[in-house]
Amino acid sequence: MNERKRKVADIALNLFIEKGFQQTSIQEIIDKADISKGTFYNYFSSKNDCIAEILENIRYDASQQRVAIQIGKDPQDREVLIEQITILMKLNEEKNLRALFENILSSNQADLKKLVLQHRVIEMEWLANRLVDVMGEDIREYATEATVLYFGMLQYMLFTLNLTNSHYALHELIETILSYVELLIPQMKKKGSTMLSDSAINILQTNVHKKVVTKSELMEMVDQLQVQCDFNEEQQDLFDVILSELERDRVRKIVVKKLLRPFLQLFEGAPIEPQVQLFTNAVWNYLKTS
Repeated sequence: MNERKRKVADIALNLFIEKGFQQTSIQEIIDKADISKGTFYNYFSSKNDCIAEILENIRYDASQQRVAIQIGKDPQDREVLIEQITILMKLNEEKNLRALFENILSSNQADLKKLVLQHRVIEMEWLANRLVDVMGEDIREYATEATVLYFGMLQYMLFTLNLTNSHYALHELIETILSYVELLIPQMKKKGSTMLSDSAINILQTNVHKKVVTKSELMEMVDQLQVQCDFNEEQQDLFDVILSELERDRVRKIVVKKLLRPFLQLFEGAPIEPQVQLFTNAVWNYLKTS
């Protein structure tokens, strides 16, 4: 890891929090870090790239500390999980990320908002997997929803505690809310369903980790579906309509978007449904970026 680059990123973070992201110029970062403009652009292509580096550094620090805590310990050790969750919360507090995120989310910059979303979803994915480690493989289908509930309760409890100037111990707060989630998961299993469907989770992860989908990639997915699926007449008709729209020189986006959900619904419960979901997600992302 380039320590000099990291130091510049830390200086930039302090300026972003002190003055606001929009109000901080690259020249101010250069002056504060005592580097040349060439050095800054050797490290970062833009202020947005600098934010990406800041968040990556925080996740790196958290991952290194989490691994250190877990080495030689039972993956099912609940206390280890509590300590690991505490690590990121402490890092967020030390770096005052809440103020930075509020500043970013109030801006009109979609790329910056995506960085914040990505940061949060990566943490959600980590916690969902760790809940499975601790509580067992049989909760996997409920783990993402349990994670959303966990972070929702945690954030609003922190908001209320801070607003009322209440004293609290972070470790105790994290443990208490984890105990609440542990009570909720058996109820999810008993019900046998969740509010978040697999497709909703897939869309969330795709939106965060996606690369731009090209038309050639879409056509490859079309070819694969045609090989894998034995469409009935209704499915084939709607598929052909979507395909004909995608092949137009000027794709009528509003037409295609209205066709995607009815098309997916034709495959509910079918073995091929996951592949159809991936295809409809890819089409949706293509329409948004083309």
